Amino acid sequence: MNTAPQLIYCYDPMCSWCWGFQPTWKVLQQELGPLLETGEITIRPLLGGLASDSNDPMPTEIQAMLKSTWQRIESQLGTEFNYDFWTNCQPRRSTYPACRACLVARNKGLESEITAAIETAYYLEAKNASDIETLALCAEQVGMHRASFISAMHETKVSGRLEAEIQEARQMGLNSFPSLAVIANDRIVHIELDYQNPQKMAAEIKRVLTKLA
Repeated sequence: MNTAPQLIYCYDPMCSWCWGFQPTWKVLQQELGPLLETGEITIRPLLGGLASDSNDPMPTEIQAMLKSTWQRIESQLGTEFNYDFWTNCQPRRSTYPACRACLVARNKGLESEITAAIETAYYLEAKNASDIETLALCAEQVGMHRASFISAMHETKVSGRLEAEIQEARQMGLNSFPSLAVIANDRIVHIELDYQNPQKMAAEIKRVLTKLA
């Protein structure tokens, strides 16, 4: 592991809890602003890979489970969802394509931008983020060239880069999304999530940094 202090953010762009966490995550980064500016800690995103490649229609029981999850997140956090997705699209239980899109965008320094575009397309615009057409549109929205993006998506799939990153996350014990962990001096400490209190998480991260120094 890298000995420079890192805050690992393990996520999946099609994970509904990650969507619900976004406002908290933005405030948490603001709380950590001074540490980020001085390089006392850096943020390293890590793709968790919620659901592998599949062209099969999502089973109705899985659809019901996910709808229920959306409703629970909406109730607990006030997160907005567009339920037209379930009637306008043919859902597939496949998030790997969206994860690969984030990896492709990472090479351009646009990972957070395309993540936001994917989440907006999926959760607010009722578009299927498992489809390459939706992902290519998101890539164009953040300034990427469509043909180059599609080519890079293929290369990323063949390379197994996503699978390697998922394996790294598992080795760190990051098995749910989102997950946070601090790594320093070859030690890792998981940070308990608090969707309602980013200040509490920031204080815990600072405490862990001091402990691992």
